[in-house]
Amino acid sequence: MRACSRPQRLGRLGVGALLVVAACSPAAGRVVRGSRGAGATSTVTGPIQGGTVPRAGNEVLISNFTFTPATLAIRSGEKVRWVNVDAVAHTVDLSGVVSSVLIRGDTYTQTFAAAGTYSYTCSIHPFMHGTIVVSR
Repeated sequence: MRACSRPQRLGRLGVGALLVVAACSPAAGRVVRGSRGAGATSTVTGPIQGGTVPRAGNEVLISNFTFTPATLAIRSGEKVRWVNVDAVAHTVDLSGVVSSVLIRGDTYTQTFAAAGTYSYTCSIHPFMHGTIVVSR
């Protein structure tokens, strides 16, 4: 195997860095389809930056065709953020309040104002289920 010269190595590093920057550039925000439930607000953002997704207390990861955690308990007025870390696209469908299609790195945020149990699915993969339990 022949070793690369310093300029060749730096050139390869530059091309690799350019590809990483292009892959990580933020996308425009996405529009939420559907109507909002009583007291609920929604936000969808483009890809998150960085390679590792930290998991916050009120965060649901979408990975390997599952919502994790499958059930999340929160208090009324709190937000839940879904993060797609899967290689395929998914949605969050809260019985008619549907996020746009979330590609890898996209997030969707929903505020739950009223106490209750909210079941949701992925409208692309209806076998994926999750539940948000909201207490006062």
